[in-house]
Amino acid sequence: MAFENIIGNEKIKAILTSAVSDQNILHSYLFVGIEGIGKSLFAKEFAKMILCMENENKPCKKCKSCIEYASSNHPDFMLIQPEDGKNIKIEQIRYLQEKIAEKPVTSSKKVYIIDEAQTMTREAANCLLKTLEEPPEYAVLILLTSNESKLLTTIKSRCIKIYFMPIANEQVVNYLKQNKLDANITNAMIKESEGSIGRIIKILEEKEKYIQIEEIINKLQTQNITKVWLESEVLYKSKENIIPLLEYMIVVLYENLKKEDKISYANGINIIEEAKQRILSNANYDMTIDNMLLKLWEELF
Repeated sequence: MAFENIIGNEKIKAILTSAVSDQNILHSYLFVGIEGIGKSLFAKEFAKMILCMENENKPCKKCKSCIEYASSNHPDFMLIQPEDGKNIKIEQIRYLQEKIAEKPVTSSKKVYIIDEAQTMTREAANCLLKTLEEPPEYAVLILLTSNESKLLTTIKSRCIKIYFMPIANEQVVNYLKQNKLDANITNAMIKESEGSIGRIIKILEEKEKYIQIEEIINKLQTQNITKVWLESEVLYKSKENIIPLLEYMIVVLYENLKKEDKISYANGINIIEEAKQRILSNANYDMTIDNMLLKLWEELF
């Protein structure tokens, strides 16, 4: 059964399954959703279904196409990702164009997934546009993006957009329980994941940092500011990855606000937002954290 091991977005499963069964597969799709929501899993499963050589119950997992796909050796499939972790370059798109001009080898279709499509350089995007305008009859292109606004309007207009919705908190919790990952998970951590399995997994990988953030919030309400500064090492040492931690502080304060309607929590959220903007504007990092903690302490102590 298609998509059987993928959580959430049942409507999208139905739409893609119907497209394959009705032989109504379009030339270009744009999957839009936050990082970790499952766009890549859906795209790969969709590609497997499109390439499957059986007439029913795609993917069959038994035909030559499914076996080649499972072994990452399918001649009619290509996954394009940022080459250096930052950008998809024009050379990658030119290579795609060379391969897409060749007729399918195993299947009746060829499928190309472009992950993190918003990272294409302008030259790469303009180059891809030519293929989107006149794709070969057998070609299917699936673009994935977590930031639709960074894509050229001309590219977006040539793709059928499919928007991925956040997974319900209950489903995230069930996933964690089924995989025995729910130890020490707080409501704030679930909230921070924004309905993304990928995000909750990343949070779990750095769970100690997130626990320390919650401890800092508690210390702001019980300890003097000097001790707070000394025991907030996680903030001072996370310069390269501070924004997710500050956003988590906001989530923790928001959860507190829901339990206890105090204006100090709302003011604290504004203080952290201000610190975020200062850091994004390249203000002095340590001084920004110092001032943020001092202002939070004045509000919460």
